[in-house]
Parts: sequence; C-alpha cells; structure tokens
Amino acid sequence: MRTLITPSIQTAFLLISASLSFSHASLAQDFPGDIPVLIEQSEVAGLLHRYEGPWEYFVGGGVSTFDCNQDRLPDLYLAGGENKASLFINRSQPGGELKFEKINNTPLSLERSIGSYPVDIDNDGILDLVVMRVGENQLFKGGPDCSFTASNIAWKFNGGNAWTTAFSASFEQGQRFPTLAIGNYVDRTAPGSPWGTCHPNELHRPAAGASAGASAGASAAASPEIPDYSDAQPLAPGYCALSMLFTDWNKSGTDALRVTNDRQYYRGGQEQMWRLDSGRYPRLFSTADGWEPLIIWGMGIAEADLNADGYPEYALTSMGDTKLQVLDLQQAIEENRPSYEDMAWDRGATAHRPYIGDDLKPSTGWHSQFEDLNNDASLDLFITKGNVENMNDFAGFDPDNLLLGRPDGSFSEQGLAAGIALDRRGRGASITDFNADGLLDIIVVNRRDNVSLFRNAGMASGQGARPGGNWLKLELQQSGANRHAIGARLSIKTGNQVQTRRLHVGGGHASGDAGFVHVGLGVAERATVRVQWPDGEWSAPFKLFANHHVIIERGKDTVIQWFPPVAKP
Repeated sequence: MRTLITPSIQTAFLLISASLSFSHASLAQDFPGDIPVLIEQSEVAGLLHRYEGPWEYFVGGGVSTFDCNQDRLPDLYLAGGENKASLFINRSQPGGELKFEKINNTPLSLERSIGSYPVDIDNDGILDLVVMRVGENQLFKGGPDCSFTASNIAWKFNGGNAWTTAFSASFEQGQRFPTLAIGNYVDRTAPGSPWGTCHPNELHRPAAGASAGASAGASAAASPEIPDYSDAQPLAPGYCALSMLFTDWNKSGTDALRVTNDRQYYRGGQEQMWRLDSGRYPRLFSTADGWEPLIIWGMGIAEADLNADGYPEYALTSMGDTKLQVLDLQQAIEENRPSYEDMAWDRGATAHRPYIGDDLKPSTGWHSQFEDLNNDASLDLFITKGNVENMNDFAGFDPDNLLLGRPDGSFSEQGLAAGIALDRRGRGASITDFNADGLLDIIVVNRRDNVSLFRNAGMASGQGARPGGNWLKLELQQSGANRHAIGARLSIKTGNQVQTRRLHVGGGHASGDAGFVHVGLGVAERATVRVQWPDGEWSAPFKLFANHHVIIERGKDTVIQWFPPVAKP
C-alpha cells in the first residue's frame, strides 16, 4: 500500500469523521462494567522482535499463538518482514509474570515472512504451520518439542512466488485433509503495477493422500497419510486480499470463503464471498444471489455470533470506519441470500478515528478479533491500529482499540483506561491466555518497533487490579481426520443466557491462533456446554464448574480437566 490518497477521498474521510465524532470522555462515562488492567511487558518477558522492511512489508506483520511443545501453554511465531521470523517458547509461570525464550536457527527462521496460521494438516494431532511470504509460501510439519520440518515437497504444495497476505483453512465435507485458501496482494511483475494488478488468489483442495511409509506386512490403512496438494485452483478475479475466512454464514454446514480486499490497488473490485459446494468449482456470490457490493480498504475480518442465533456477524477493518455486518435474517432464511446491513454506528463500533488526542484524521485498522477480555459474558472487539507508513491524510498517533461489549450488543471504547493506548504502528495480533490464569492477554506485532505484550492483571479498581468474572476454557478433540474439530460450534448456557463459539482457521490480519477456546461467564459459577461437531452431530450436555480448563473428547460421556502445573516459588 503506497501513500497516495486523492483530495476527494480525503475530503470524504474528514466529513465522515466529523459526522461520527464523539468524545472519549462520554464513552468512558457510559460503561459501568469491568475494565481490564493491561500491563505492557514485552521487554521484561524477553520478547524482542521487530517487523520491518520496504513497501512489501507495509502490510502483514502477523503472529501465530499455538502450543508447539504439548504443555498447553501458547507459544509464539512472529513474522519479521525483511528480518528473520522468530519462534518464542512460552516459559510463563501459571498465574504469574509472562516469560518467553527465543529459539534461534530453526527451519522457521525465514526472511520475507508476512504472517502465519497454525493448523493440523496431516491429522497427527500436532499442529503444523502455514507461513505466508513475499515469495514462496511454506508449509511446516510440526513435531515434538517445537520441531518443524519443511513439507512443501512431501505434501506436493506449490508455494508459488506471489506476495501472500491472507490465509484460511477448512475441512470440507468428505475430505480427510483441510482445504487451504491463499490470498495474494499486488502482482509486482505485471505491467502497470501496482495499480489494477491484483494477483489471483488460490484454492488448494487435497487429493486422497498417500500412505506414509507402510512397511511390508503392514496395511496402508494403518499407516499415517500424507496430504497431496498438487491440484490448485485459481480464485479469480483477485482484488488484493488482506484477510480471508472460511465461514458458515447460513448455518448450512457448508463453509463459504469471505475475502476482504484493499481498494487502494484494485480496479472494479469489491468485497467477495466464494460459494464452495463439495466437489464443484468455486463461484462468487453476486448481486443476483443477494451479495451487495462493498468497497473498502479491507484489512482484517473477525467473526462472532454476537446474539447467539447461530448466524455470525463480521467486523471488517478498513481505513476510516470499521464495518460490523449483520445478516438480514428474513432474506437468509426465506431465500438463502447473503444480504448484510452495517450496524457499526448503531453499536458504537466504527472506531473511525483516534479516541485520544485532537487528530480528526481517520484511523487505519488492521487486525480485528472478538474475545471476552473482562469475563463479563459479553464479547469485546479488539482492533490494531497504525499508519501505513507516512500517510499524512491519516492519523499519525493511532492507538489500538479495545471496544468492550455491553449486554445490549453495543460497544464502549476503553483502550485508554485499559492501558493499551501506545504510539505504535500495530499490524497483526492475537488474544490468548499466556499464563493459564483465565485472563486473556494480548500480543501485537508493530511495524518498525518492538512487539507489544499486554498481560491482563485483572479488573481495574480504586486499589489496583482485582479478580474479574468467572470463565471456562474448552479444548475439543476427535479421532481420525480434523483432530482439533475445526468448524465445530460450542453452545455455553449460564442461566437464561446462551453464548456460542465456532472454531475456525483464518481471518484477523496475517495472524492465527489455536488452543483453548475462552468463554467469559460473568457471575455464573457453572455452565452447561454442548458441542456441535463439524459433521453436525451434537454432543450430550456437559455440566461444568467455572474457572477450569476442560478437554472434551468426542464420544466420551465425561470430560477431562487440565490443571496448570503449580508455579515455582
């Protein structure tokens, strides 16, 4: 993304910003709930890492949070741009300060990295890693104790030579291995680049897979299988994707592929959603299907079912105001049409300009993610912010947003009160519990600066931090294909309230996560949990006590509780 904004676009932005402006003080006064205390401690935690480089690295800057050594604490893989990417092992004490150890000279120590996503590709129960790059993308097979093996050749995956900026994965019906969607940005080799030269995206559907090393006398069925991604399909036209997400938008059990695109470089483009019927070539939803054109500087996608009706809402970040898309249920149910209404203004979620300072210029949004950071049983929305480089028509001091959710579905900006209003250029991010204390922490990759690491110390009070609401953390397991149950839904009932979560791979901005699913419970001391597994089958209800880590295995009548190791004195 280069620094070119026309006067007409600038004027439009300033008019939008003025019409939507409201003060941070008024927002703070109308939020009576808990505000998390987020303490930045990247350096004391041993996290020293910068995402840097020329134009190709104005975008990207992702992080993966996932357990690579089977201790159930999330480790880190950080993109570096022209610097080497870095793997950090989580050495945090449960409930204590955050600590990480950098592992040097691994196969993951790549230059030209944009971001990454963890997913178990070969169904061995150990997470693998997809690394997006300027140049050849790489698939890495995960092994014990954070070991990784480059597997493009073994899995017949053509990493290409594009500028890849988006990724998502889904287990399609009847497939043993995940379908991989690759989103590409500008085709730098095309005449006239970068204007109107967006690179096509890619869909890598797996072939049947081969047996891995079946010995004489051993059946092939008893041996592990090797994925085969030799048959790739173009997803054209491409409109400079910066995020994509497989999503079950209509509760049909079949994922579609949402793509958010950067209008800066495309010509005649828009936001996209691909229909992916099993065994058929992908096709775009069109206006005839109910898909209405939306043209934004699309940067990131976040999905959540905010009202627990089973239909997901989407937060789309952009330059200027964030979109919060809500499905038109009548059209969806009666005509199966993906028609959406933007509810960001009504819900207080536009996040269109900085919430502190006197700069009225529009914000630049990147990563977006729904999580419950104050454990009050209402989802919050976190957005990273940061000027592209030196775009004078956009805010220079543009701190990340923390939009805390209210029970009525609206949001209140509390980034300043929570402690995250730093002067940095945020890009990718992840929200997860690094020290197993039931409080969600935040890591942000910043362009041309060190990463930000925010430890959640509890809820703000007049005398420092105090404990907040109750919580549950849930992990799903099943045998055979799709061990981590990607595509499953969780239903969590406390009293008269129902919350839902869906397991997916993709979205955000160049950043993925895997591990326990976090659910805030508020004052509830127990919850009833059911799982709709990826094939549609529902589990029996499990009655669970709050403030536990719980593993649900498919087909089992009881759950497994995981207890973090006792912190060393």
